[in-house]
Amino acid sequence: MAQQIESRFVEANGLSHHYLTAGSGPAVLLCHGFPELSWSWRHQIPALAAAGYRVIAPDLRGYGDTKGHADPETYTNLHVVGDMVALLDALGESQAVIVGHDWGSPIAWTAATLRPDRFRAVASLSVMHNPRMPLAPPDFAKANGMEDLYWLYFQPPGLAESDMERDTHETFLRLMYGVSGEAARKGESWDLRVDPKAGLMAALKRPDHLPSFLTEEDLNRYATTYARTGFTTSLNWYRCMKRSWELSAAWADLKITVPAFFIGGKDDPTLTQFARGADIMKSVVPDLRGAVMVDAGHWVQQEDPDAVSNGLIGFLKGL
Repeated sequence: MAQQIESRFVEANGLSHHYLTAGSGPAVLLCHGFPELSWSWRHQIPALAAAGYRVIAPDLRGYGDTKGHADPETYTNLHVVGDMVALLDALGESQAVIVGHDWGSPIAWTAATLRPDRFRAVASLSVMHNPRMPLAPPDFAKANGMEDLYWLYFQPPGLAESDMERDTHETFLRLMYGVSGEAARKGESWDLRVDPKAGLMAALKRPDHLPSFLTEEDLNRYATTYARTGFTTSLNWYRCMKRSWELSAAWADLKITVPAFFIGGKDDPTLTQFARGADIMKSVVPDLRGAVMVDAGHWVQQEDPDAVSNGLIGFLKGL
């Protein structure tokens, strides 16, 4: 029986959080990435609910219908992990399994590191957990000859916004295609570099058709939402990278002790460029119970939804 997805709001940690939910049972908290929404989990929410779980997929701080603060300094990983703890409190859950994709992954990894009492297991899509970088991420990129990496393009306030907000439908069409498995198979993947004078849209190839994993309705949902909200509060996550890194010094040597699981896309350009290997991940995640690669690019849960849902359910049932 198909599980109906419900849209709700709840007050937590000083914010009104919008979230999608379905099912009952042990809680599973799904954290989306950039530039996405809780809608990114539209395939997993009913699948996990049907498997016997209470699924909670919020629009994270500054995304969609969860408005963030005007202060750009309030988008560190610690702020967002605080949101996730408060969200569990507000929804009456003492514990949850936390799952992250893209930017949601460092949130999930950090939550599992700092609050294993609240997050009894962790799963990540697309972003591995590695030892703390020797430099803050923007500085690390510069020191390694990646001055044109998109992280750096996103740093100056207003620059990326003027490019990405010009036509949000075009932005999502190009971006969703650019790091997808379909683009990779055609040799058209974005290399994650941006000429700041030309902008992000110029770096992304425009496909001649909608990627097969997106409907026009899906694309319009992203495009109309970001046309309304703009990109500033979601880009603030990148602008807090250095601050999050500075704050993480306090737990630099902590390992993740809860059970963990990783799913990546075989054609994800962010993995081929930055992956430091499952062996390194195991050194800081000793209870890693699997690292699975599926036929997808970066948007794994949308591109290969059944493989991701089945992988997560298998992990959850084994806890």
